[in-house]
Amino acid sequence: MVTVSKQITRLEHSAIKLTVTVAKHDVCSEYDKLITDYCKTIAIPGFRKGKVPKAVLEKKLGDSLKDEVLNCLLDKASGSIFDDPQFPPQDRPLSYSSPAIEERPVFDLNADMVFSIVYDVFPQVTMGQWQGLEIEVPDVSIADEDINRELEHIRERNAVVQDKSGGGSADKGDVVTVNYAELTESGEIEAGTERQDFVFTLGSGHNLFKFDEDIIAMKKGETKDIIKAYPEDFEDKDLAGKTKRIRVSLTALKEKRFPALDDDFAQDIDEKYHTLEDLKNSIRERFAKDMEERLRDFKLNALIEKIMETTPVDLPESMIRFQLENQWRNLVRQMNVPADTMTPKEADEVFEQWRPDVRKRLHSRLIVETLVHNLGFAVSDEEKKARIRYIAAASNNPVEEVTAYYDKEETRRYLEEEIQEQKLFERLLAENRVKLGDKKNYLEFIGNNG
Repeated sequence: MVTVSKQITRLEHSAIKLTVTVAKHDVCSEYDKLITDYCKTIAIPGFRKGKVPKAVLEKKLGDSLKDEVLNCLLDKASGSIFDDPQFPPQDRPLSYSSPAIEERPVFDLNADMVFSIVYDVFPQVTMGQWQGLEIEVPDVSIADEDINRELEHIRERNAVVQDKSGGGSADKGDVVTVNYAELTESGEIEAGTERQDFVFTLGSGHNLFKFDEDIIAMKKGETKDIIKAYPEDFEDKDLAGKTKRIRVSLTALKEKRFPALDDDFAQDIDEKYHTLEDLKNSIRERFAKDMEERLRDFKLNALIEKIMETTPVDLPESMIRFQLENQWRNLVRQMNVPADTMTPKEADEVFEQWRPDVRKRLHSRLIVETLVHNLGFAVSDEEKKARIRYIAAASNNPVEEVTAYYDKEETRRYLEEEIQEQKLFERLLAENRVKLGDKKNYLEFIGNNG
């Protein structure tokens, strides 16, 4: 074990510079020990094994011997610090932050060996104001318009699609099937651009070239050449600022037949509804429950953002990068595509787009964890049982099954943390003021906060 002294310098972004000094006598001792071991084991022509003079060994091994001693001292010195149980937990490196030697020291038997390690630590959070705050939330209510729009969506989902009668022409809301292809300047089909039997609802815009308006009034069997000029800020970058000539053939034309909004319609949706009014009341109840949950989340998010203003956190880059990479891994897993789908440059561009949201999530998460820790919420067995019953009901799983899942140490701790967070959120809502803002109907509110 080598004897070391250390000095900690705090850097920006929750990084630490740990300057380590290894005493000269330890440097010499490690050097002599290594040479002694080599002299006993190395075989050099002209000398018996174990009888190689030190001077000969030093001349033969030269700088490689010094490098080996240096590496050994670096490992031992670092290990003696980080393995020391007395080393402050807040000054230990994050698990995903690899300590790096700032500058490799020069080996010198006539001086102490000094080197610096730089690494990220868990950010310190000094809480600002979290009580007595005021936030504004929309004054949300469920309007008849909300109910009627939902009824129209249900009606849309239950519409019957059939061939358009009487040889009619295409109109908004019709379901059309088209063949299309891009054309060259001379009017020839550009190879590789053909698309057959493409189906979409006219007016939805769910097509690459956005040619809905150009198809209106076409009849089944009709072919039409159209010219589309796309603005510089068009949503598809491949089309932005370009002009395309497209040939479109309408091969099928269908219309939607919507059921009447009456008691029979309600009964067809679910036998528990006897009248249309029953269906409307059910929608209203569902909206009211969802609105309550969304408003609660809105209030909490607004409060956390308010707290963030007086509670800055210097996030370490390794923590941000870890979250970005984890988000990327989750995305490619969900999309079921190879992780190397994008080039490193493209991935960096995506990461930069994600970075502000990741920083905000980490910032808010650290505030929540700090408040939970500072307030020291206790969790009783009865509270855990109640939470398990709630989860079982929400997930439609047996209570016994959910209980067994949370009977392991790791998942039990997760359950306790969840309950503690809920207690914190109730405390935040109780100790801060909520002011009503502009009036909004339900669908307008969820459209802005979906």
